[in-house]
Amino acid sequence: MHLSTGCSFSSYHLTIATNTLDRLTSLRTLDLSKNKISSLGKVSQLKELKSFNCDENVLTSSELAPLSNLTKLQSLSLGKNRLENPSNQAFPSLPPTIKQLKIYGNSLSSIPKQICDPKMKLLEKLDLSFNNLAAVPIEICNLSALTDLNLDNNVIVSLPKEVGLLKKLKTLSLRNNYIQVKSTNFSDSSNPQPIPASVFEDTLLIDLNLHGNKLSSTQLNEFEGFNAFLERRKKVKTKNLYGGAMTDMGVCGLT
Repeated sequence: MHLSTGCSFSSYHLTIATNTLDRLTSLRTLDLSKNKISSLGKVSQLKELKSFNCDENVLTSSELAPLSNLTKLQSLSLGKNRLENPSNQAFPSLPPTIKQLKIYGNSLSSIPKQICDPKMKLLEKLDLSFNNLAAVPIEICNLSALTDLNLDNNVIVSLPKEVGLLKKLKTLSLRNNYIQVKSTNFSDSSNPQPIPASVFEDTLLIDLNLHGNKLSSTQLNEFEGFNAFLERRKKVKTKNLYGGAMTDMGVCGLT
């Protein structure tokens, strides 16, 4: 039965994805946010689904398996659920069609390997803010289409040089993390630069936010590769970029 192409059950006090979904075979957008859902029920039957919002529920990683069957899914938001470290719960494979993925406000202590799988080559925007991430895996380089990476409000102290392999990366937000330096006399062995030169030099980065880290703008200006970032930024028009708004990146949110 083809009843609708879009449907919202936001704030319906649901505890399970409604059983009527199996009748909405042409559904393309679905909003189940702000409920108490702990099981995705028959969501796996929505083969035409392209956008799925399940923010602010009580899903755990082990309950995400139905998502693997959504072979046309492009946008997925799982913010403010109960997703935990994949060593504690099985995290499912995600549809390789996903272009935008939001998993903010959970309890992830590491980025699930399924997110950085080589098959996720269409993923453009990734939001992992407000988790408990201490590190970014080198496998992040598999996300070759990534343009926007949000890692705000975690406990990250540095980035791997492999972030520099994200050739299309334009926006990187690391607000309120633990990036700091004792000295800008960097050494790969004893005092590595917490944001590698490759991130500044080898990507398309034009928007970098480091507000809330124990790092000064003076220190940042001494990072290897930072001048290349500034020069690239100067060449980018400030109007008609990201809706006409652009962060003041002379100091990247630092003082």
